[in-house]
Amino acid sequence: MNKHQNLALAFFLIAFSQMTNAQSLTRADSLVKQLHNPADKKIMVTAHRGDWRNAPENSLAAFKNAIKMGVDIIELDLAQTKDGVIVIMHDQTIDRTTNGKGKPGDFTLSEIKSFRLKNGLGRVTDHTIPTLQEVMLLVKGKVLINLDKSYPYYNEAYAILKNTGTLKQAIFKTDERYAEVKKRYPSILDSITFMAVIDLDKPDARQILTNYQQYMHPVAFELNFKTDTSSLLRDNKFINTNGSRIWINSLWASLNAGHDDDTAVDKGNTRDSWDWLIAHGATMIQTDRPKELLLYLKQKGLHR
Repeated sequence: MNKHQNLALAFFLIAFSQMTNAQSLTRADSLVKQLHNPADKKIMVTAHRGDWRNAPENSLAAFKNAIKMGVDIIELDLAQTKDGVIVIMHDQTIDRTTNGKGKPGDFTLSEIKSFRLKNGLGRVTDHTIPTLQEVMLLVKGKVLINLDKSYPYYNEAYAILKNTGTLKQAIFKTDERYAEVKKRYPSILDSITFMAVIDLDKPDARQILTNYQQYMHPVAFELNFKTDTSSLLRDNKFINTNGSRIWINSLWASLNAGHDDDTAVDKGNTRDSWDWLIAHGATMIQTDRPKELLLYLKQKGLHR
């Protein structure tokens, strides 16, 4: 083989290696990169409890639907069984969402799997309460997960995420202050992707937020507000500058002062809902209308 052939082979091997590496990157890898880039202005869409309008909330089916829909993040809620298994359940009891009664902690995993989830009309389905491990194996490489109601179970969730190879895909969250979180979880806090929840109606909201950014630099701040008069809704560019994204919920009005999904979809008024949230810094929106929000953002060129 002559010099020119060797050179051509070298270029081919380099190009093949680059192509192989690109193909090995998953959608989740791209989303993780986007999540950690606070300067990125594309909106990341979070499906609240999955696609609960077409499948039981917090079910594997609801999560599968949300993935197919193209959401970036799925929000779910953690609970623990009597035998210490982390399962997905929003309420303190299983009464509303299943054909059983009692707290998740009243049952072993085997017992809790015997119950069936209800759909949005209250009808019993064939779907069962999933475990966090089942969910993470389902979403691996596909989408990010927001772990709501997870604060009591950080260590257990961390172990599951490590074992399933999905640690980078999960966002831990809490409304506790930095000092309390650091005291309770000193060994893992620097190893997880973390979002702090801030109630803007509290007089010390800015101090809580800046304290977090001083010591920890959360990947995002979830801003909740019943009224939209907080100065942090007008002056929040420093949040991005200091390395964090802004997450605002478009769910019910008490979380966003009425700039909600229903205003956008039922009233056809996006100016005072989704547009308003984006204009006030949101680059992550948790929604009960993921299909409609995704379509709207794509039409505006605001979603990848």
